[in-house]
Amino acid sequence: MKFIVVTLFPELVESALGHSILKQARAAGSLQWQTIDIRQHCEGRHKQADDAPFGGGGGMVMKAAPVISAVAEAKGAAPGAKVIYLSPQGRPFDQAKAAELARSESLILLCGHYEGLDERALQACVDEELSLGDFVLTGGELAACVVIDAVSRLKPGVLGNEASAGQDSFSNGLLEHPHYTRPAEGPEGQVPAVLLSGDHAAIERWRRQESLRNTFKKRPGLLSSAALDKNDRAFLNGLGWKEETS
Repeated sequence: MKFIVVTLFPELVESALGHSILKQARAAGSLQWQTIDIRQHCEGRHKQADDAPFGGGGGMVMKAAPVISAVAEAKGAAPGAKVIYLSPQGRPFDQAKAAELARSESLILLCGHYEGLDERALQACVDEELSLGDFVLTGGELAACVVIDAVSRLKPGVLGNEASAGQDSFSNGLLEHPHYTRPAEGPEGQVPAVLLSGDHAAIERWRRQESLRNTFKKRPGLLSSAALDKNDRAFLNGLGWKEETS
């Protein structure tokens, strides 16, 4: 999969992505990313990318023309790719959206800065806006890196064990079960005996129940839309869960 990040700060993107699993996937050819510097599309000796807003007010606004030109360059490198603007006004980004985007061959991620983009740039070249949540960041670069990380791990060849992505929190509508590793016993406590039993059916049952327990304890609202069978409901009722009925 190929990502093109259109940004004023390409070094921020490169430094955030160039480590660990994503670095290995890039080296193996399973993942590509590149940056396009908006400032290289600015005119004048100082390459000014922003200006004061019409109507007054604090902050600066990124000019439309350099953004539109930089996105055009990105589209030339990835014809047909969707242009996504990282913005607090966008729809919330979640695991379901990550799975949807992972079906794409390439994506263009546009990063705003300062007070954001001139509205004419949004209307000219943005297909969709995405938000990480109801808060404001200094710029879209960190948000773009989060999207790249979340989407990439769902693509074949990126994770060492591709099955692990299907067990992540939210993949089945629930939070993930607890994990343990060696040693089995120490000052920190003991690993649950079922995980050492070799009984795979019992382990899967324990993991499912602990996933339900985690979700009930930490994010009970998720249970209303999760796919639950009668055994799940019986277990949750034992924890004190009251299923909502219409």
